[in-house]
Amino acid sequence: MIFDTAEGMVFRPPSEANSLILRVTIGCSHNACTFCAMYKDVAFRIRPPEEVSALIRQAARLYPQTRRVFLADGNALVLPQKQLLTILHWLRESLPKLSRVTCYGGPKDILRKTPSELRELKAAGLQLIYLGIESGDEEVLRRVGKGATANEMITAGRKVLDAGMKLSAMVILGLGGKELSRVHAAHTAQVVSAINPTMLSALTLMLPEETALRAEAEQGNFAPLSPYELLQELKWLLENTRMSEPSIFRSNHISNLVALAGSLPADKDRLLEEVRQALERFRNETTPTYNERETF
Repeated sequence: MIFDTAEGMVFRPPSEANSLILRVTIGCSHNACTFCAMYKDVAFRIRPPEEVSALIRQAARLYPQTRRVFLADGNALVLPQKQLLTILHWLRESLPKLSRVTCYGGPKDILRKTPSELRELKAAGLQLIYLGIESGDEEVLRRVGKGATANEMITAGRKVLDAGMKLSAMVILGLGGKELSRVHAAHTAQVVSAINPTMLSALTLMLPEETALRAEAEQGNFAPLSPYELLQELKWLLENTRMSEPSIFRSNHISNLVALAGSLPADKDRLLEEVRQALERFRNETTPTYNERETF
């Protein structure tokens, strides 16, 4: 649900399909990841409180039964603490059926919040944060301009969980290209195991024409994986996970070659068997792909 006419395209996680999308910022404050094209057409700005307040009042009129709200755009946690708390208060006051508020959280924005500030946001109604880990390999993170180290990803993820919130983490298959595929998989598994997120989603790299990584690929400086190699990387990732607590696992995004669903570590053997079966089906798919299917 969205009725906003502000500039730029609107993006949200697949699981927020039935949520009210409230754009508290426009664009992404980082906006430097070489693989991402989501906010390249807009200048980042924090929306003034009066704009957000007006949107919430309109939502209360149009969708009074709203139960779920997603705070967009790229990383709502960049807002000052007081402003975020005010928005959460307005939402509770205006939407009596509200049961869940979520947002994207950049690793640096999470790290800037103190543990007490995160607990304060949880108490005010922010229940889940989506964290794009993308990779656990330091070299991959550096090359794609993520702006955070593997250790910072672990610290940020654990901070969210320790505050009592749920954490939905995302990683990207193929992000290291052919050169770094195996270390990308192994180190990503180490990072997600150290965090042990509530939910873990494995997406597959897509290379829209407007991304810097697409240009690198066309210049021969980045070698995308073939479908078979992407599945091999997914196998390595799953093999190396060591979850100590249950973590819901999904690879059912539209970018993925196979749709997997289960819980780690309980369903690890079954998930790996499904990947092995997919590897047999894709054994002859060895041509590198830019995987340009639309995701939203």
